[in-house]
Amino acid sequence: MVDRPFSSILVPVDFSPCSEEAFRVACGLARLCGAEILVAHVIDTSALSTFNRMGLLAVPSDATAQKRRLRHFARLNVRRLLDSEAAKGIEMNRVVLEGAPFVEIAKAARVEKVDLVVMGSYGGRSGSVDKIFFGSTAEKVVRTAGCPVLTVPLPVKPR
Repeated sequence: MVDRPFSSILVPVDFSPCSEEAFRVACGLARLCGAEILVAHVIDTSALSTFNRMGLLAVPSDATAQKRRLRHFARLNVRRLLDSEAAKGIEMNRVVLEGAPFVEIAKAARVEKVDLVVMGSYGGRSGSVDKIFFGSTAEKVVRTAGCPVLTVPLPVKPR
């Protein structure tokens, strides 16, 4: 009997259209391989603290409540993905992490011993200065995950 090429797939999501497309692709692969999926969302604490220092999101004393709201938002959105038609019949787990997204994704890939990471090729901040100077999260995960990484772009819309 031939071993399954992938038995465990990590799908990091930031709820952008590109990450949701990656989720659909991962579900198709999981169905083909009989794999389970771990859906991960990372709350970017460095961006949060920067926005807070600039006074753009909340007063510093509200940081704990703010993280709680972001965790709640993440759980609701992950549940929406897990309840979607694409996810039916696939064993799924979920996790909400805090830290630098690429670090937490790569760490989760190693700790959970996943066989494949499937992620959007760009996320919610695709045009940001961060990407121009430091590289995208997907590029950093490709270099650090320790397993194959499939990056998924948005499909091209027919004219």
